[in-house]
Order: sequence, then C-alpha cells, then structure tokens
Amino acid sequence: MANIYYYVHTGHRFGLNRFRKAVAIIEALSEYKITLLTSDYRIASGSRNFGIDGAVGIDVFRNIPNVAEYGDILIYDSTEENEGELEGMIDFFSKFIRVTDDPEYKPKKGEYVISPYLENSDLVLNANPVSKKFFGDFQKSIETTFFFGDDDYDKDILKYFQEKSRWQIILGFYFFLGYEDDLEKVFEKVWETEDYDEVIQKSKNVVTSSTQTALNVLASGGNPIFFERDDRDSNSRKILEKYGIPVLNSFSQEKIETFLKNKLEFERILSDESKIVDFFKQIL
Repeated sequence: MANIYYYVHTGHRFGLNRFRKAVAIIEALSEYKITLLTSDYRIASGSRNFGIDGAVGIDVFRNIPNVAEYGDILIYDSTEENEGELEGMIDFFSKFIRVTDDPEYKPKKGEYVISPYLENSDLVLNANPVSKKFFGDFQKSIETTFFFGDDDYDKDILKYFQEKSRWQIILGFYFFLGYEDDLEKVFEKVWETEDYDEVIQKSKNVVTSSTQTALNVLASGGNPIFFERDDRDSNSRKILEKYGIPVLNSFSQEKIETFLKNKLEFERILSDESKIVDFFKQIL
C-alpha cells in the first residue's frame, strides 16, 4: 500500500487548530500508518506528547514531494496553495484528501473532502473530528478556564485582563518563554500546555478562541464560549452556532460573564470516528 501523509499548516502565527484536528483524525485511523507533516519543526518534535508517533517538519508545503513519492496518499489541511499547485498535488498523489472548515469551499476535480458543511457523497465526508479522549463523563472540578489558543504573538491576553481574574488558564504551545510569569499575575492558576486534555475534561466552563477546543469542551460535557480573534477568519461561526455555542465577535468579559451566569443549552456532539474510518476504507 502507498504511504499516507497528513500535512497541516502550523506555526507561532497560525496556532495548532489544524494540528489538534489532525490528532483526532489520525487517532481514528489507527489501523493505518500515517506520517504527519507540519510547517514548523517545533510541533513536529513535540508531537509525541499529543499521541502522534511519526511527524516530520518540512518548513513549507512545497517540500512535501521531497518527503513523499509519486503515487502516495496525502491528507491536506491548509490554504497555502494556488490553483496550479493544487492541480500538481492532485496529479502527484494517488489520493488527495482535503480537510477544510471553509463554509464556501467547493470540491475540486480529483480530490476528496472532509468538511463540517458539505453533504455526504462518494467524494465528501461531512464530519467534525473530535478525539475520543474527550467523550466521557468527567467530574467538573474547575469552574472556568480560559484558553486563548496555542499562539499569542502580540500578548493580547494581557490586554484583555487588567486585573486579577478568578479564571484559570491553559498556556498555548507557542507562548513565549517568560509569558507564564505575566499570566500568573492575572489568573487564579496557570496550567502547562501538557495539561490541556485533563483541564478541558475537568472544566465546567471554557472561554476560547480555538474552534477545536470549543468542540472538545462540548464533547467533554462542558460549556464552551467562543470569541473571534481579529487575526483569524470566522469560518467556524456557523458550525459552532449549530451546536448552540455562543460566538462573540471579539473578547468581552462583560458579555462572557453574562453567559456564565445563565444556563446554556447545547446540541449534543457525537463522535464521527466510525464515519471517518468507513470513509477511508471506501476510498483507500
């Protein structure tokens, strides 16, 4: 069988939302050997902490052919390519599977697509991949947790919190060395990025600008509240609102506190693991 590669666009300016989604998909496809390709070397070297056995940092997506061979299989989650480069990848790989959360995306000839917006077909899987570790009955011992995302290059969190908060915070993977000291001054407790899974499972409420985190919280039985960042697109709004997750245009502690005081009602999110497995068995 051809080798299977999974490329995700990552970095200290882009965060790990795509990477965290890839973890869920690779976990579901455990019967296959999949090599994860990332556009930065740091997360590639640290991927074992996320349950990924094989990962390679390749700097830019144009280096994928330097790792893969003609006829291999590629799962691809990025928007870096132009039309010509996309056609080249579709021709190079025996199967090209795009993962996207763009509500306006239209599948191109020769590609398969995994999307939360498109309808199921022989070429398309409608799915919201969430790791199975987040589905369960967890005791909620933490009242409110804040997870901005895995990157905060401009230290926006310190602009949001001017005084001590009763919330706890999970550090992002790309946070600068020493940033933790500043955050300890404004949060009740600071959790290391390695504690992410446990804290998400234990948190009653989670305020986040990470789409994948909002879905993880929902699967864990918690109450997610999502706010959009100025440096990110708003592709996830429709899918989050589908589940009843509050979506704010920007961070507003006053509005968030209002949500926290009220009982929030959510649509239950179900695991798409079996759907992902069946889809890949069909196309591989």
